[in-house]
Amino acid sequence: MKLQPLYKLFFISSMIMAIATSCDDTLKEIGFTIQPGKDRITVGTDTLALQASTVQVDKIFAKTKNPILGEYIDPLFGTIKSDYVGEFYYPEGESFQSGAVIDSVRLSLFFDSWVGDSLAPMEVSVYEVTKTLPSYYYTDFNPQNYVSPTPLGKTLFTAANLELSEDEKTQTDYRMAVVNLPDSLGQRMLDNPDRLIDTETFKEFFKGLYVTTTFGTGTIIKVAYTYFVVHYHYPGKSSTTGVDTTFTDYIRLNFSPEVTQINSIQNKNNQLLIPDDTETHIKSPAGVNTEIVFPFSQISDKLQAQALNQANLKIYAIPDDQTNLKFKLSPPNYLLLINKDSLQGFFEKRKMPDNITSFYTSFNKTEYSYDFSNISALINHYKEVNKGEIPDLTYYLIPVDITFTSQSDYYSQTYQIPTNFYNLMTPSAVTLSKTSKDLNLKLIFSKF
Repeated sequence: MKLQPLYKLFFISSMIMAIATSCDDTLKEIGFTIQPGKDRITVGTDTLALQASTVQVDKIFAKTKNPILGEYIDPLFGTIKSDYVGEFYYPEGESFQSGAVIDSVRLSLFFDSWVGDSLAPMEVSVYEVTKTLPSYYYTDFNPQNYVSPTPLGKTLFTAANLELSEDEKTQTDYRMAVVNLPDSLGQRMLDNPDRLIDTETFKEFFKGLYVTTTFGTGTIIKVAYTYFVVHYHYPGKSSTTGVDTTFTDYIRLNFSPEVTQINSIQNKNNQLLIPDDTETHIKSPAGVNTEIVFPFSQISDKLQAQALNQANLKIYAIPDDQTNLKFKLSPPNYLLLINKDSLQGFFEKRKMPDNITSFYTSFNKTEYSYDFSNISALINHYKEVNKGEIPDLTYYLIPVDITFTSQSDYYSQTYQIPTNFYNLMTPSAVTLSKTSKDLNLKLIFSKF
């Protein structure tokens, strides 16, 4: 009686071994079969090595309310220099008080983030725009063709605001750079009240300002607000005592999305464009992208004969060896994978990745990689469009900035939904491995 459980255990073990022995497929990589007979499904894998190269970015669409300003030289990724030009939004009804006398004119730049050395000095110079700006939002714009040759004003500052007193630093949550401009700019406005009506009238009268750096190569700031402020005083009577007194006031104008604002970017990428057998590069803004070629013609027969279930793409970044650098560019947080032929108009028309022909993913700091996971929808889509014969496809990896919106589901779980995609304007850079071991597409098929 007591030996019966042992017989049962022996019987069960024998059955498991028999089942395990029967599951040896002819597809050795991975495989199983589901019986019976004609309903058998065979699953197997393949690996497709991809081709990659670094390509120059001539320009990007960059309509933004937060331009970047400065110059940064990175020993690995080269130089980035940025400046910007813009018109001012004029609020209707804004005007000087009667008897106004101009006291000062300033351009104030407020910023809360930067790349590089916050202690490195920068000189910002401001020029008047003398020709009407085009409605153009690409980074290859040349402001020199639209501005006066002589600066209106300039100042030295640091991202850490070492030049400001502690009291001045507490006046705002932002860091700031203030450029004193000629009082004549304010006087010109005061003398022409018929031009101070609305934005369209004002920008014909005062076409805007160009902001650039003329010294310093250690920092790039991201400008949150650009304010043109005219301070003045005027006579009046005290509302409490009736005594004659002097009041102070100001008119403040700003760059805004309602008017033209153009960020001009210059890059030196020569060392990144040298052909390399093992790595490729990405650099923003308007620097270089990585081009990937999917050689699907190499597995055309298999794609036609079998059903594709998964296509996993993980791209590995290479940590730089410049550990002694105090300041260096970081990998972009998000990458967009998009067909080269679909790129034109994508950002201009505010399109979104459809997870069929275009995808996005975030940087995995732990694995130091970008994992696009399953992109089988891409292959199946082009297979269907091309009647079973999928061609080789050329794709770009592009650094992007994303706006997310919080939403809650039925179970009150909050999650983030992407609502807008932009070309990344923050300086960033990463090196990617393009060896066949690292850059490949892992495919899982099923065949009936």
